[in-house]
Amino acid sequence: MSLAHTILATLGSESYSGYDLWKKFSCTSKYYWQATQQQIYRELGKLEKEGAICPELIPQEGRPNKKLYRVTEEGIEKLKTWLLEPAEPMTIREELLVKVLAAKLIPKSVILKEIERHRQIHLQKLYEYKEIKEREFPDISQLSYEDKCLYVTLRCGIRYETYRIEWCEEAIELLSEETDS
Repeated sequence: MSLAHTILATLGSESYSGYDLWKKFSCTSKYYWQATQQQIYRELGKLEKEGAICPELIPQEGRPNKKLYRVTEEGIEKLKTWLLEPAEPMTIREELLVKVLAAKLIPKSVILKEIERHRQIHLQKLYEYKEIKEREFPDISQLSYEDKCLYVTLRCGIRYETYRIEWCEEAIELLSEETDS
């Protein structure tokens, strides 16, 4: 998957300025794909050159013209082609795991503190995801197919954060035991 695919999927059938797309991206896609505003603008330029998106210039008084981007037929075909390809499972690249692996080189309290810090981060994300679930999806039996797609990605985030919290708690408990060798 690339940032281009994430942008095309985020744009969907809507038109957004680069800034509005970045805001929407930051609120939804950030849970599974990280990108800076600069990266998004750079990718918008590439997608425009490829013909995958088309800007509409909106004149603004006293400011530069606003560009509203929309997905073109070429962009839809690019996204469809990618959607039909098998998705590869994500490989783990977790800095914390490497630190735990080498933790014998530092005081136990340091790695325990770091694992606890991560537990707190995951607790906060879980709280945010559950707030979104309550606010945006109070009755899943009434969801459209498109909303169900959004909902299952949110559920994945909830399950991931729950798993990470449980792992942190297990690691803290096990590593806190006094039987060091």
